[in-house]
Amino acid sequence: MIASLRRAALVGLSACALIAAGCGSRPSQTSATSRPSQAAAATSPLATSLTEADRAWAVVVMGGSASQENDFWQLFALPRGSSLWSLATPPAVADNGGLVAAADAGSDGRLAVAFRPSQDLTFSPLASTTGNALAWTPGLLDASIAAVPDALASRGPTMLALLTDGAIDQSATSGATWTTLASPDAIASSPAGARCQATALTAVSLTASGTPLAAAACARAGSSGIFAYSRAGWQAAGPAISGPLTSQPTRVLRLTSTSAGNTAVLAAGTGRQARLYAAWTAAGSRWSLSPAFPVGGAQVRASGTGAGGLAWVMLSDGHALTISGPGGSWRVLPALPAGTAALAGLPGGRIDALAVAGGKLTVYRLASPRAIWAKTQVIKVPIQYGSSS
Repeated sequence: MIASLRRAALVGLSACALIAAGCGSRPSQTSATSRPSQAAAATSPLATSLTEADRAWAVVVMGGSASQENDFWQLFALPRGSSLWSLATPPAVADNGGLVAAADAGSDGRLAVAFRPSQDLTFSPLASTTGNALAWTPGLLDASIAAVPDALASRGPTMLALLTDGAIDQSATSGATWTTLASPDAIASSPAGARCQATALTAVSLTASGTPLAAAACARAGSSGIFAYSRAGWQAAGPAISGPLTSQPTRVLRLTSTSAGNTAVLAAGTGRQARLYAAWTAAGSRWSLSPAFPVGGAQVRASGTGAGGLAWVMLSDGHALTISGPGGSWRVLPALPAGTAALAGLPGGRIDALAVAGGKLTVYRLASPRAIWAKTQVIKVPIQYGSSS
């Protein structure tokens, strides 16, 4: 049944993409196939979580082998006032390619989700909910959204989407219609982008006033790789990184819109010299930068943002870090439960670990004062193995 619903949804959305006026997609001359390939978007792990309006959302992959198309991305929700997570994945669209979620920082719990293309799909279906995750409104991005967790941003009726080829699309109608805001080479060829030698785009976001932001990896030192859009073009807008790593390349790992402004996670340096930073801004200009944290050559396996400016990072060496917000310092968490795919920073300083084993999600909460992970919930997800082939 699920497989047939997905196939029907894909057929309906394909027909929608052919009728731009009726479905509100971008004009055909701005489709991804007509864009140059330079300055493509980066790729990074999509497992994440975000918290807005006292609601939390988490995105993880479940099921089996990706090579056999038995990996299914799932969205989980923790409603306001609840201590229990629930499955909230929008129905009837194939999600093997991954999910990209963006909470509307200017509303009371609105969430938008983009499906990354997989199999024969060449564009990204959209879905949005007002916060209860029971009723989803379908939409369409007539292009392939990038494989980074902050490829989608939403604040009020304005939305941004970072595409696989490095272009940035904008909607002023909550995703009903889209236009091109930036071509694939717009930021790299701008004076600010040239100074940092932008090699790939990594995120999009919106300031509290609605100004578009874009983030990048920079080959040249001395830039944090965050840019703001105006009629005059793209301007450098990120925090200055000082200290011994000012001569090292930088990469923005996360750039997320929140009700308090914007939260960023940055990496500076390479190999065993690499350091992590978090940064926060209320208006998109003046930033508060955290102390550096040395990661010893470990790679970022997952990351996300939480309540009060919290940011978290899971590393390939098994360690996990959190930072509470401006003025805070990085904290190393106790060893994570086996299978942990994402963390969630919740109101009141609580931390949940979401562990995956096949079709089972187990939730652990970091309990004080003993600082141990206590199992709080098990959710069994009905995975339809073989349904996407």
